[in-house]
Amino acid sequence: MTTHHPIAIIGAGLGGLTLARVLHVSGVEAAVFDADASPSARTQGGMLDIHEESGQEALRAAGLHEKFRTLVHSGGEAMRILDRHAVIHREEADEGDGGRPEIARGDLRDLLLGSLPESTVRWGTKITGARPLGGGKHEVTLADGTMFTTDLLIGADGAWSKVRPLVSGAKPSYEGVSFVEVHLHDALTRHPASAALIGGGMFFALGAGRGFLAHHDSSGSLHVYVALKTEEDWISTIDFSDTAGAKAAVLEQFDGWDASLRALITDADGELTPRPIHALPIGHRWDRVPGVTLLGDAAHLMSPFAGEGANLAMLDGAELGLAIAAHPGDAEAALGTYEKALFPRSEASAAESADSLVLCFADDSPKPLLERFASYR
Repeated sequence: MTTHHPIAIIGAGLGGLTLARVLHVSGVEAAVFDADASPSARTQGGMLDIHEESGQEALRAAGLHEKFRTLVHSGGEAMRILDRHAVIHREEADEGDGGRPEIARGDLRDLLLGSLPESTVRWGTKITGARPLGGGKHEVTLADGTMFTTDLLIGADGAWSKVRPLVSGAKPSYEGVSFVEVHLHDALTRHPASAALIGGGMFFALGAGRGFLAHHDSSGSLHVYVALKTEEDWISTIDFSDTAGAKAAVLEQFDGWDASLRALITDADGELTPRPIHALPIGHRWDRVPGVTLLGDAAHLMSPFAGEGANLAMLDGAELGLAIAAHPGDAEAALGTYEKALFPRSEASAAESADSLVLCFADDSPKPLLERFASYR
């Protein structure tokens, strides 16, 4: 007998969990499905700045804002912008206003998970496909061959969503920039010079078509993204299983850069992890399809240069949850209300992100980024 779930959320990331939590506090239960074997199956990434008007608004709707405030990283709203010679061109202190406090992604996910009944998330349930059954219902197939049906299917399953094809033929495309992720552990003790260089908050060191984006994470490590404007196949030319060889290949791209910046690569602990940057088309939207919608990266994957990805995913989840609760028994009214706000909001953020990517990797970088920040004042 096929199991039926009135509401099925595919993906236990921040957006999917926020949706489940807002539904839960509204008295509406949902089932969440995630391919990871357990909550601890993989690391959850570095620090996130949670914006007042989006991520924090979502946490208020979820009834978790006060708990969130106890988990933020003190001083994390500071910022420092350097050039390739390690000259500081702009530095801002954390003013303590709480507008964009930093929190470890893992801590935020644990907060959301801990606010849900333990049975909400079905771990180790990889989705392989879904098909419409008519009347807004869908049948979802899992990797183990089992299936379930649902009245309302929500794709919160990220960049390579298995739900997206039900509403859109759009696919993410390479944005011309690749990251190589590295860590320097126990930074204050083992890498004090690098720790002092990066400072307490967000760190940018930029030159023509490349740079470093970094911050301290909650474990005391330095979390560094080495960024390169490069062809998509550049990553495939490097054997990342050979850490020494990978470091040498990445360092070749930073000839002439200050030794203190190059040390972020040479002194890195553990493996280097390649992360090519992809995005959906700016303004991605779809016609209303009965019984199904998307949120987060599944709906509006964008580069990270506006800092909006996690924030928008959470706001999507909160607004969708509120819309469902406000339209009991009328999923189409709820989805229409949600998507009407979703599309223009995500288009604006995607355009901002694409524009910021161009600023960061311009030939005369960091000048354009510095001018942008100066204009805010």
